Amino acid sequence: MIKAITGREVPSGKLPVDVGVVPFNVATVFAVYEAVQKNKPLVERFVTITGKNLSKPSNFKVRIGTSINSLIEAAGGMPETSGKIVMGGPMMGKAMGKADIPVTKGCSGILLIDENEAKRQTQRDCIRCAKCVDVCTMGLEPYLLMNLVERQLYDRAETECVMNCIECGSCNYICPAARPLLDYIRLGKTTVLKNIRERTVT
Repeated sequence: MIKAITGREVPSGKLPVDVGVVPFNVATVFAVYEAVQKNKPLVERFVTITGKNLSKPSNFKVRIGTSINSLIEAAGGMPETSGKIVMGGPMMGKAMGKADIPVTKGCSGILLIDENEAKRQTQRDCIRCAKCVDVCTMGLEPYLLMNLVERQLYDRAETECVMNCIECGSCNYICPAARPLLDYIRLGKTTVLKNIRERTVT
């Protein structure tokens, strides 16, 4: 997005601010406006509750701290076929163990996924179709990064820029072999970041 709008490219290992850009989403911009112009702290936000079998998918303006359970009830109640509750979107959202938790400042949506769609498919061998490479917005090779992390070759994963992954989930979604690419890349990022910090300290 930064490159498309400004023509500037954020180098590997750098932050957007290093090229003079600070990206914000709409909710953050609105919160800053209210804080500056109206002297209003962040006490509420818009939350979307949706799902294929939800009877009344809705957008709510709620106070931070409102129970997610109460929002699901207001949207028609939890469908019996629900298999997973996701905070966020279908690609980058995080699964929740329960709905009895409050809305936080980072909660933009709740997605109720049908139990049939929530089940992981059987993982198969990579067929080298390169679909994960085609959809990667960062120009990475997710199949390679997963293989490196599987083999615990973290130095090589760092060289292959595993830290550049923005965890959008596109590679996971497109993979015809149902390989958990993003899970392994996240593990790789955690380990590589730990290694980088240890090198910095010593």
